Amino acid sequence: MRKITALVLATAMAASLTACGGSGKTSEPAATQGAGEAAKTEEAAADTAAPAADAASYDDLDAVSLIAADNSSKGAAAQLFGELVAEKVDTITGGKLTIEYFPNSELGDDGDLLRQQQSNDIQIVVCQTAPVVSFVPGVAVFDLPMIFSKYDGDTIDKVLNGSDSAFRQELNEAYEASGTHLLGILQNATYRLTSANKELNTLADFKTLQIRTMNNSNHMAFWTAIGAEPTPLAWSEVYFALQSGTIDAEENAADTIVGANLNEVQNVLACTNHILYANQMSINKEAYDALDPAFQAALNQAVSEAMAELRPQLADIDANNKKTLQDKGMKLIEYDNAFYDEILALDTVQKLYSDIDTQCGGLGTTLQDSLESAAK
Repeated sequence: MRKITALVLATAMAASLTACGGSGKTSEPAATQGAGEAAKTEEAAADTAAPAADAASYDDLDAVSLIAADNSSKGAAAQLFGELVAEKVDTITGGKLTIEYFPNSELGDDGDLLRQQQSNDIQIVVCQTAPVVSFVPGVAVFDLPMIFSKYDGDTIDKVLNGSDSAFRQELNEAYEASGTHLLGILQNATYRLTSANKELNTLADFKTLQIRTMNNSNHMAFWTAIGAEPTPLAWSEVYFALQSGTIDAEENAADTIVGANLNEVQNVLACTNHILYANQMSINKEAYDALDPAFQAALNQAVSEAMAELRPQLADIDANNKKTLQDKGMKLIEYDNAFYDEILALDTVQKLYSDIDTQCGGLGTTLQDSLESAAK
C-alpha cells in the first residue's frame, strides 16, 4: 500500500479516538499499554512488564486501530517484532485494540516512515536505531562503534529496557522531547556486519573501501575514521549498485543480507561487529497519550512479551543466516579482540566517541556507566 492509504486510515481512526476516553484530540489515532502480567521467560523482559489489567476493562472501550510499519527485508527481526506485537495486542484486548501492520517498505523507507510517524499519519515504526537519529538526536548514542561488543545480550537488555536503568530513563526523555514514545528495543548481542567484494583481513584492507551506509553522519564518520569511503544510498538501490560495481561493500545484519540476496553480488562476509543490531519500536507520543490507560498497558505488555519471546531466537537467527550466506558461497571472516582494540585505539575513533557523547548530551557516558554497572 502507498502512503495515501495510511492517510485515509488515519482519518478513519480519528473518530474512534474521540469516544475512547483519551486526550480528547479528535485528529490523533491512539496507542497502547498492557493488560495482564508480561511473560516472564527471562528476567530482563520481566523487568519491563506492564501492570496487570482486568480483561473486563476493555469491554466498555470503543475499538481502536493503529497503523505500524517497517522498512526491513522480508523475515528480518524488525518484521518479526512488529507482527508479533500486533498479534499479541489483538489477543490481549480481544480485538478491541488492533495494529494494522505494513512490513517490507510498503509505506516507504525508514525516513518516510519516521516522517509519517512524526505527523501521526502512521503511529508505530519498527526500525534500527540509525535512521532515528535525525528525529531523536539522543539515539546517536547507539552510533558509538563497538561499545556493546564485550557484553552479553542479557546485560545489554537490562540497560536498554530495564525499568530501573538510568540510561533507559534518559533515553525515554530524549524520545518524549522529540514527540515520540519509546516502547522497547529488541536485541541479543548480535551485530551489523560488512559484506564486500574483497577480503577484509586487516585494518589496512578497509582503506579506500567504497561502502554503502545508511544516511547517518556518525556511521559515515566511523568508516572514514578507519580509512574507508562511505556512501549513503537508499536501501532499494544497494543491490544494483553492488552488482554494477558502483560500490564495493555494504554493512548490515546477517538476516538483512540474506533477505536481500546480497550473496549474489558479494563474496565476503566480515564480522566487523561495529554496531549493535537493535530494532527500536516507537509510537507517536500524541497517539500514545490519547489511548485509554488500559490500551496503553496492553501495548506495553505485548512489547515486553514479544521481546521475551524473540530475544532467545536472535542469536540462532544470526548464526543460521551466517551459515546460509556461507552455503551460498560467501567467505566468513572473523576477528580476534586485537582487531577491535586496534580500531578503538585510533585517535580518529576516540575523537568520534567524544563527538557523539557531546551530540547526545552525555548519554554516551551514561550508557558506558550503565553497561559497566549491569555487568557487575
